[in-house]
Amino acid sequence: MIRKSGSRFSEEIVLTQLRRAAAGSVRSDDDPSPQHRRQRIDRWLWHARVVRTRGAAAALADAGYVRVNGARIDAPGRMVRTGDVVTVALDRGVRVLKVTGFAERRGPAGTAASLYEDLA
Repeated sequence: MIRKSGSRFSEEIVLTQLRRAAAGSVRSDDDPSPQHRRQRIDRWLWHARVVRTRGAAAALADAGYVRVNGARIDAPGRMVRTGDVVTVALDRGVRVLKVTGFAERRGPAGTAASLYEDLA
């Protein structure tokens, strides 16, 4: 974009930006590839409706009741990716879930069920 109001943009800078965009060096976060998608474990548990509140999900992860791929985690900031196996110890039993997707917002139960595959 070249502005006529005396700004310091030159044609060379604009051409450089266009070349980078055409070469793919400018990464767009609108639709990242499935291999690079990830989400915090507390957020994913809440979106998948495993727990009622995000605070409860963070407390579960912080207390060590959540495992990702068999490894016990002790922080709610741990990221999960598609294909990870999440094991959650709840009052009513143990749930073993395979992560199949992510959501930007917490939705209805039907949408939440599409975020995981129940392995138990």
